[in-house]
Amino acid sequence: MPSRPRIDNTLLRAVVQAFRWKQQLESGQFATISELAEGETLDRSLVSHMLRLTLLAPDLIEVILDGKQPRTMELQPLMRGLTVDWKRQRCSNVRY
Repeated sequence: MPSRPRIDNTLLRAVVQAFRWKQQLESGQFATISELAEGETLDRSLVSHMLRLTLLAPDLIEVILDGKQPRTMELQPLMRGLTVDWKRQRCSNVRY
């Protein structure tokens, strides 16, 4: 029997926000992360850390959107220690 989805709204909102900010940077709406942070009235460091979420492996993003991420997958550790190596991301985030 498949497990019931467990939407982590904090994690979900952060991932969606990160991709929105990435799009704003790529479109030229903001030239730098510093400008973006100022426009959002947030600390540049926080914005930089959240933007790392856009480097998540596509299948990990999908499980977050579906609410099927492992219970061990939490926002703060992802923002601090995210590797860009998708294989290592999968190994460090337990099976889903």
